[in-house]
Amino acid sequence: MSTQTKNWTVQIDRMPGAASFRVFGTVTVANSGITPKLVPSEVQDTPFLPLELILEPANGVSMQVLTDKVVEYKIPGNHDITSVGILYNGGLLHYIDEIQLTE
Repeated sequence: MSTQTKNWTVQIDRMPGAASFRVFGTVTVANSGITPKLVPSEVQDTPFLPLELILEPANGVSMQVLTDKVVEYKIPGNHDITSVGILYNGGLLHYIDEIQLTE
């Protein structure tokens, strides 16, 4: 099954007391026990911030049905990131260069 994703959003929040950088989207997983995670990629020689999508299986029994799950990466502080690449299995899954800025 190919990995399906949608609704990717990148937000830089510069509000006092809430400054942060956040990436979130929806990943369709093969069963309800799979948890998607976004982590900084080991590959850093890109013109964008590379984040790796990891699908972690749960222990135990899970319903074998396609399930949409929200995945999020968030770090505090002021950031000037202009684009993000979501990597999966060694390839670029999605590229985002539209940044929502909250000031």
